[in-house]
Amino acid sequence: MKTIRHCFICDLKDDPKLIAEYRAYHKEVWPEIIQSIKNAGIVDMEIYLHANRLYMIMEVGKDYDAETKAKNDAENPKVQEWEKLMWQYQQAIPSAKPGQKWVPMERIFKL
Repeated sequence: MKTIRHCFICDLKDDPKLIAEYRAYHKEVWPEIIQSIKNAGIVDMEIYLHANRLYMIMEVGKDYDAETKAKNDAENPKVQEWEKLMWQYQQAIPSAKPGQKWVPMERIFKL
């Protein structure tokens, strides 16, 4: 299966206690969140952390549509609960648009 890679960036609040809590939540992501990710056509997802900066790498299949995922997430109470909880730890990067959490990154090199 051919996939398309998307990369995003987001920051955490620069507080060691909050960062530790955020890491703990991501060791046991709620099953409803995992299912919503898979249902959206996301084949694989990884989040990396450096200091308080997060990098998300997302591999999507041909069925993935960002607008449909956003609509479905907005209508899913468990996803909304998770997003509200995560926003206690996250903060927008300086270049984010109002209301934007995860900002897409531009690939500038590929081997």
